[in-house]
Amino acid sequence: MIRLNLLLLLALVLSALFLVRVQYDSRRLYSELDREVAAARQLETESETLKVILRAQAAAARVEQFARTELAMRPAAPATTRYVREPAAGAAAATPAAPAAVTTTGGAR
Repeated sequence: MIRLNLLLLLALVLSALFLVRVQYDSRRLYSELDREVAAARQLETESETLKVILRAQAAAARVEQFARTELAMRPAAPATTRYVREPAAGAAAATPAAPAAVTTTGGAR
């Protein structure tokens, strides 16, 4: 009977140690999960911030300022603009047309 009691006591101690270890692992994993969720929130915030910065960089005023300073471009002025006129309807008829397609019929080869 004493052996059975000692065996049950040993099983109880081992079970208690296992329970403590499982609780420790559970708390550790929950803590790690909480850190990862906080990191995910931080990354989401950074992503939104970068999207806002990207939209600001693509704004028309920013593109225009970059074109003026970096590319040395300037807005079109009437003095430097050249206008091209379309040919008149009568002038289009005077130009030679493309040759018509040639078709052959049976005959000698």
